[in-house]
Amino acid sequence: MTQQNTANAAHIEYVLRLGDNALILGQRLSEWCGHAPVLEEDMALANTALDLIGQARLLLTHAGKLEGKGRDEDQLAFLRIERDYRNVTLAELPNEDFGRTVVRNFLFSAFQVLLYQRLSKSSDSELAAIAAKSLKEARYHMSHAGEWVIRLGDGTAVSHDKAQAALDYLWPYTAELFAANPTDDAVAAAGVGPAWGELEAEWEAAVVPVLNEATLTVPARTPFKSYGKFGRHSEHLGHMLATMQYMQRTYPGAQW
Repeated sequence: MTQQNTANAAHIEYVLRLGDNALILGQRLSEWCGHAPVLEEDMALANTALDLIGQARLLLTHAGKLEGKGRDEDQLAFLRIERDYRNVTLAELPNEDFGRTVVRNFLFSAFQVLLYQRLSKSSDSELAAIAAKSLKEARYHMSHAGEWVIRLGDGTAVSHDKAQAALDYLWPYTAELFAANPTDDAVAAAGVGPAWGELEAEWEAAVVPVLNEATLTVPARTPFKSYGKFGRHSEHLGHMLATMQYMQRTYPGAQW
């Protein structure tokens, strides 16, 4: 493979990661529709899910164009097998309770804010435009989820314990966001976007003060590693895809 082809493959992989993160977390959040603890939050979670699905549409469409094989957003979203998805494991984990949902939204949206800020200056002009548009949404998601993290963590004994349990469970999965890999190195060298590992210190500086205000204890790092963005997923993604892809696989190419 030539150096140019290697760079193109990394570029496609990088954009797929962005699109798959938005798609899979958006699908997860959509599961709250009609089940949130209060009506206003039901609407807020549904709107956050729609924002993420909107980002996924733009990013997967762009990935398809970069790939040049004629695959559109629907084919990339609904007709790939599990190991071809490039989302981080954090995005595919089950919602479980409301505390885990808002803690994950906060940790992930804080990462998206930093990433989209950098990508808005990408040498890939289309990716830069998508990032600039999506940045406004990510900032709102981070603010909204952060307020809930503080409310739950600094609330009752029960809400504090649930928020702390959520943070203890989710925190080890955040290490994957910043794991070094050749794709990030190639894309950063080409000026397309940052290596995600460059964002780790800034991300911790953004999330830790909010967690402290929520009276939550930030867990220590452990040797645990997850590898979703490398195509090695948890047992949860396959179950999600079975639901998400059912209609398209049963009626391929169906039009509403």
